Amino acid sequence: MRLDPVAREARIVTREDVIRKAIEKKLTWTQAASICRVTARHMRRLRERYEQFKIDGLRDRRTGKRQPSRLDPRIVDELCRLKREVYADFSVRHFHEFATRRHKLKVSYTWTRMVLQARGLVNKAPSRGKYRRKRERRPMVGMLVHQDASTHEWIKGLPMADLVITLDDADGKILHGQFVEQEGTMSSLQGIAAVLRRYGRFCEFYTDRGSHYCRTSHAEQGPDEIQDGQVARVLKTLGIRHILARSPEARGRSERSFGTIQGRLPQELALADIRDYTAGNAYLQKHFIPGFNRLFTVKPESNDSAFIPLAGIDLDLLLSAHHDRVVQKDSTVVFEKLHLQLPPGRERSHYVRCPVVVHELVNGRLAVSYQGKRIALFDRQGNLLPLRAVA
Repeated sequence: MRLDPVAREARIVTREDVIRKAIEKKLTWTQAASICRVTARHMRRLRERYEQFKIDGLRDRRTGKRQPSRLDPRIVDELCRLKREVYADFSVRHFHEFATRRHKLKVSYTWTRMVLQARGLVNKAPSRGKYRRKRERRPMVGMLVHQDASTHEWIKGLPMADLVITLDDADGKILHGQFVEQEGTMSSLQGIAAVLRRYGRFCEFYTDRGSHYCRTSHAEQGPDEIQDGQVARVLKTLGIRHILARSPEARGRSERSFGTIQGRLPQELALADIRDYTAGNAYLQKHFIPGFNRLFTVKPESNDSAFIPLAGIDLDLLLSAHHDRVVQKDSTVVFEKLHLQLPPGRERSHYVRCPVVVHELVNGRLAVSYQGKRIALFDRQGNLLPLRAVA
C-alpha cells in the first residue's frame, strides 16, 4: 500500500517519538516494535539509523525512485486492453498463456492476476472450502481409464451438446474426445474403440451410473448385480473391470478436467471462428487435445505401461451394439424398418432360419455376423456394401 506524502511524514514523526521514548527507557524495544508494527529485527535497524542520521535515517530512501523491476505502464495498459476487448471470457491462466505466447508480453502469471484483480477485470477466487484428501493416481498408464461427458454451450449460438472425454488416470492425458448431440451407448463405444485401437487393452474402466453404462431395475437400490448391456458386454469380453462411481465427488478427476475444459475450449472455438460441431471436432483433435495434454498431463509414478496391444479380434464387431435376429425365408434380416438382404456366401448358399447378429457399428454402418464371422455389410439405408469396404 502506497502512502501519500502527509501520511508518510506522520509515520516518520510517530516512529521518531516512539524511538526516543524507548531510548529514554519509557518503553521497551519490544513494545516500540509492536507500536510501529514492525519486527524486533527491523526496530534494531531503525534504532541504528536514528542514532546515526536522526530523523533523516527514518525516511524511505526509495521514495521518488522508480523500482528496477517495475513494468512500463504501457505494458499494463495493453494487458488490460487485451483482457477487456479480446479475451474477456478467458480465465486468467488461459489469458496469460495467450498474452505471453501470441502477444509476446513478458509478464508473470501472478503479476497478471494481481493487476487484473486490481483493475476490476477479474474477481478473486472463492474460498476452497474444507480440506479433503484426494485419491492417489494409479502408478502406471493403462491401469484405469475414465470416461465422462459434459453438457455445455460449447459453441455460442448453437444448442448445447455433449463432450465425451476418455482420459487416463495415471497422467491425466485425454485419450479421446468428441462432440455428440447426446451421450449414449454409441458415443461410449466410440471412445472405447479409439483407445483400444491406438493404445491397446486397459485394465479398469471408471464411469458414472448412466443407463448406457449399467442397468438399475429399482430406484435408489444401486445397479443390478448382473449387467448385460452393450458397454458391459464389451468390457466383459475384453476382461476389463467396470467401476461405477457412486457420486460426482467420486469422479473428481474427470470433473476437474471438465472444469478446465469448460473454461478454455469455448473461448478457443470462438477465437478460431468455429461455427459447427463438425469443425469443432476437427479443432478438438488437431489443436485442443494436444495442447491440453501438453499443459496438464503429469508424470506417472512408473514409466511402464499397462496397455496391451490387441491382435486377432474384430474390433468393429466387438465394439458395436448387438441385436439378435433370425434370418427369414427370403434370406432377409429385419432390423428396425429395414429388410437387409443377405447375399449367398462361400461356405453356404443361404442362412435361412439361422440365428445371426445385427451390429450397429460405431461409424453408423450395419453389419451381420454368423457364429462370430461377418457375412454382410450395409449402409444405414440398407444398401449392401462389399465386405472389403472399410468399416
